[in-house]
Amino acid sequence: MSNFTSALRVALATMTLCVAGYTALVLTVAQLATPGTANGSLISRDDGGILGSRQIAQGFSQPRYIWPRPSAAGYDAGAAGGSNLSPANPVLTARAEARIAAEGGAGPTNPIPADLVTASGSGLDPHVTVEAALFQAGRVAEARRVPRSAVTEIVAAQAEPTPLSGARRVNVLALNLALDAALAAPAPRQ
Repeated sequence: MSNFTSALRVALATMTLCVAGYTALVLTVAQLATPGTANGSLISRDDGGILGSRQIAQGFSQPRYIWPRPSAAGYDAGAAGGSNLSPANPVLTARAEARIAAEGGAGPTNPIPADLVTASGSGLDPHVTVEAALFQAGRVAEARRVPRSAVTEIVAAQAEPTPLSGARRVNVLALNLALDAALAAPAPRQ
């Protein structure tokens, strides 16, 4: 019985250390090192209401907004994932063709950035390339009744480098909020 009691104590101590202790340590380090990211990178309205997260895409479909990458998950973080369709699958081709048509078609003088017709691996990528945002600038400017240059200036101001490649990208939610702030429109609501 003595061995059993000792083993039980060691098992409970190990579980407490590994489950509670490790979790508390990681949470504390995350909160101290990067509190915004540790809390979900939330974007709030002035009244404190949560608009979304900088880390998870939201679906925008109104012409006045920059649209994110297509999502195989319907922008639902609980169902994140790709479509798992192979490049040879006709369904994937049909989806891409429908997205190209929705963007006004493509051609030699109107190449559509790939991130506007293909979903990311998670289906929740919150960024698009600067090229994808600029491709949509005409539609956004027309819907907002402003010069295209007003939209392109805001896109340029919101551009940030990607961590590894240095390619320029924009966070779609942050960009749409900047468009609303600069062009006097209410914050987007989903």
